[in-house]
Amino acid sequence: MTQAVVQSLKHRLEKYGQDHVIRFLGDCSADERPLFLQQLAALNFDELARAWQQSRTASDEAQDSPATIAQRAQPPGTLVRLPQTDADLQTWKSAREEGKKILDRGEVGVILVAGGQGTRLQFHKPKGMYPIGPVSNATLFQILAEQVLARSRSHGVTIPYYIMTSDATHAETVAFFEENNNFGLPSDAVRFFQQGTMPALDAATGKLLLADKNQLATSPDGHGGMIRALKETGMLADMQRRGLKYIYYHQVDNPMAIVCDPAFLGFHQQRGSELSTKVVAKRSPTEKVGLLVEVDGKTQIIEYSDLPAEQARLTDATGGLKFWAGNTAIHLFNVDFLARLTETPDVLPFHLAHKPVPYIDDGGVHVEPAQPNAIKLERFIFDALPLAKTALVLEADRSREFNPVKNQTGDDSPDTSRAAMTALHSSWLKNAGVSMATGVAVEISPLWAHDEIHAARRAAELREINEPTYLSESES
Repeated sequence: MTQAVVQSLKHRLEKYGQDHVIRFLGDCSADERPLFLQQLAALNFDELARAWQQSRTASDEAQDSPATIAQRAQPPGTLVRLPQTDADLQTWKSAREEGKKILDRGEVGVILVAGGQGTRLQFHKPKGMYPIGPVSNATLFQILAEQVLARSRSHGVTIPYYIMTSDATHAETVAFFEENNNFGLPSDAVRFFQQGTMPALDAATGKLLLADKNQLATSPDGHGGMIRALKETGMLADMQRRGLKYIYYHQVDNPMAIVCDPAFLGFHQQRGSELSTKVVAKRSPTEKVGLLVEVDGKTQIIEYSDLPAEQARLTDATGGLKFWAGNTAIHLFNVDFLARLTETPDVLPFHLAHKPVPYIDDGGVHVEPAQPNAIKLERFIFDALPLAKTALVLEADRSREFNPVKNQTGDDSPDTSRAAMTALHSSWLKNAGVSMATGVAVEISPLWAHDEIHAARRAAELREINEPTYLSESES
């Protein structure tokens, strides 16, 4: 970086009142200095100034605050519920057949969001490395990657897997896939890319915080950062080069997601949707899950904390919850829609979180705040929903495909996820006539069978199961 460029950067920092971040520049080594200056030069100071101003003016009385938006919420309008009648079953069958044709044409890719660590699980590695198979101890990464491979084989195509990591998970994730030969996926079908980061701002002043004398305090920019990352890392161009039209999006913590679900694909195309999302029925009015709603004619997600308690308890004409549609973080995008989103840098708004962020003070002393002192900036991918010309909401069977691993114990824990997998796979085999001993754990690899139809075809190989059993690709 030339002296002229450094001087220009200093002027920019002074203009925005952020020149304090270079007060320790003289203490940086020859190797550290250019990297730190590059980090500073990449900042969008106008964007940061807008975000901090947003934090100062936000209030529940604001016209478009989350609380007032929630008051205008209605149940989603463009909606497909689970089948209840013979006519419904025929509609779902038609969508499923249409989705299979889309897969046959090789028009589908998959994005896996894998930027998180298993901290809440007391697992200090990328969450995707967490062992979750009830018999095999297969990791989340293995189970999900094998779904992609099984679906590819079933349709005679190569389905590319785009894996979004973070600074915290990237190196370990790439190494883990390499050590496991990409779990059978072709090397050119697995593409890793990193989400971006955003600097933390002092909540009182809007000043940038330093994690060290030569480094800003930063955090991942949220799953909504995917939009910018797709363009900057060349992943969007790769999708276009491959001729993909649809991208199935899911998160790493849900091993029972139906990757590239044909019915989801079929409904998405039939309804002319640009962005579709799967929902499940809430367990209770107070369940802490985002809600799919319609506000002013646009589909969107509101946080459970923004829906007043009395509104959350409202019921419909059938006695069910009026606001029942819980977010699963399973989405389906048109590639053309993703491309359109990338044309506007700030197309998704920032969400502001007040958090305790360690920093160094004016004297260079490291501080560990006991209370929230900073604003972290994140973007959420579901904020793209109201930007779609048509956004479809599809109900999913919760027991079948939404059993995430989020908590160490209780709901959405490893125990509940493993139990759900065992129940599902046992039902596949029982329905195919296999005798199952009571209470015996069974696990089916997607490479042995990735749905009940495939399981029924292979169940002829079995008569009874009396001990914990893992049916894998090697089974014959």
